[in-house]
Amino acid sequence: MTITANTQLANLFSQNLESINRSTDGLLATLGSELVYTQDRTGRYLTFDWQHSEFLDLKTEKILDVLNKHKTFTPVDEIAYLERLQRILTNLVPERVQCWFKCSQDLLELELTITPIMPRLGQVATTVLVMGRLLQARVKTQVVNQESRQPSQPELTLPSLKMPQVSQQHQKLLNKITRNIRRTLNLDVIWQQTVDSLGKVLKVERCVICPYQPNITKVQVIAEYHQPGLDPMLGSEIDISSEPAFAQVLATLEPMVIEFPVPNNSQKQKFLLVATCYQDQANALFALSLSNECHILTETELELSRELADQLGTAIAHATLYKELEEARQQAEEASRLKSEFLANVSHEIRTPLNGMIGLLKLILEGMADGPEEHEFVQDAHDLSIHLLSILNDILDFAKIEAGKMDIRCGPVRLHELFTDVENFVRPQAEMKNLSFQMQMPSTSDEIIVQGNYRRLLQVLLNLVGNALKFTNEGGVTISADLVLKKGKGKLQSPTLPGMVKVRVADTGIGVSLDKQDKLFQLFSQVDGSRTRHYGGTGLGLTISQKLIEAMGGEVHFYSLGEGLGSTVTFTVPLYQQPVLFSPVECEIETQF
Repeated sequence: MTITANTQLANLFSQNLESINRSTDGLLATLGSELVYTQDRTGRYLTFDWQHSEFLDLKTEKILDVLNKHKTFTPVDEIAYLERLQRILTNLVPERVQCWFKCSQDLLELELTITPIMPRLGQVATTVLVMGRLLQARVKTQVVNQESRQPSQPELTLPSLKMPQVSQQHQKLLNKITRNIRRTLNLDVIWQQTVDSLGKVLKVERCVICPYQPNITKVQVIAEYHQPGLDPMLGSEIDISSEPAFAQVLATLEPMVIEFPVPNNSQKQKFLLVATCYQDQANALFALSLSNECHILTETELELSRELADQLGTAIAHATLYKELEEARQQAEEASRLKSEFLANVSHEIRTPLNGMIGLLKLILEGMADGPEEHEFVQDAHDLSIHLLSILNDILDFAKIEAGKMDIRCGPVRLHELFTDVENFVRPQAEMKNLSFQMQMPSTSDEIIVQGNYRRLLQVLLNLVGNALKFTNEGGVTISADLVLKKGKGKLQSPTLPGMVKVRVADTGIGVSLDKQDKLFQLFSQVDGSRTRHYGGTGLGLTISQKLIEAMGGEVHFYSLGEGLGSTVTFTVPLYQQPVLFSPVECEIETQF
């Protein structure tokens, strides 16, 4: 039958649809086809007539209700079939196709001609006329032609996977896979053992597995088994949002046969897609390649897929939990080690000035010093006590920060006054080490006032400059400040926050290697935490400075190009009011921070 004839017949059918609906016998008599039915674009049957209906246990009474409600006669690849219906109704072009239908426990290959029923001018086509014939019926291991099959033959089911004696092998296969994956809690080993076992036992061309976590949009092939000569899919990413079948399997946790593209292949290949789960939550997807022949999952195969998915999903969950517990244990051990190392270093830092104070005072009490020497001993003891007090203050500040009890009250602070006090403290130290010490302020015609806590800002600057001097033996230290003013209608535009001041403390000291810089802001961590380290200190200064600046609305950053290349620490603090710039060229203008 040609396409033109089909179209003409569809027009004739459209004109007589109402009368045909009342008489399915008249439909057969009029069209002379073995199988005739009509459907809407959703696949719902409107009329149905077939010479083999009784043979297939489809009673003529209420046949449409049985077909639509119980889906007793549906395409194996229903998604592709409905897509074809949509295309035909849109393009208004008939198509001829061979496809497989499942009916009860049988698998039937049909040759169909699907023709759109032409609507009236200006209307949209919503119905198709389908005429066809039965080519073959697959029954377990037999293929029966429509002429040779008799109604007395038993209805059996064809295994869809190409593996012999599925019902006898599935328990052995399941036991083997379960035994292998329970021997280890290494996820990488579980992934590979699973695909290897499935691929080899089932003799499929390809088997892949993808881990899955809730709320992710892409999955990646993390393990693969494939026959020699096939291009690998390992590492390939699959977008779940663009593959409805993947989303459906993850939502329903039911196996499904899908078509999916493979590398260097213009045609799509069929896969059995199964979601593994634990406590009704999907945690992985595995896919088995299938041949291009028809496929329908039997009850045995469905049970095998569900049991395997359940066993594998449980193993994945246990391995994942073990991995997380192992990582948590390692982190706890590392934290415990760092804390022990930190306490040992702090004890050493406390004992050193305390022993010095005790020794100096003992010499004075025993009359071993008099006159100028006694005054010098008293001064040294005083300096050591101040150093000890600084260490204890750092420890107390750290404890308050960790307990969330650090209360910082902010107000206007004059930047010039802050820098002057810092210079008075640290310039003598720089001169004792023959280091240069420079301070640079932005050029403004009025004072720069920031919003912060004066005592805490002074503590931060003294910590940063003290570290710079301690780790610098040649060159010097430079403190500079830049204005970062807001411009335009940025999202931070506010009359109470005109901008920020960025303070830099740069030195020409020993620097820090790139692989150790991440330790600088870690709790209880130092770049060199050994007891024999060359430079002392508790290692709390940078961490405390970061917490204090963040509490005042700023940020702290550390920069170093490597060992021997110096270091730069920057922090920002909000402006209390915008100053009048003397030379705008010298100020850094940024729109956002």
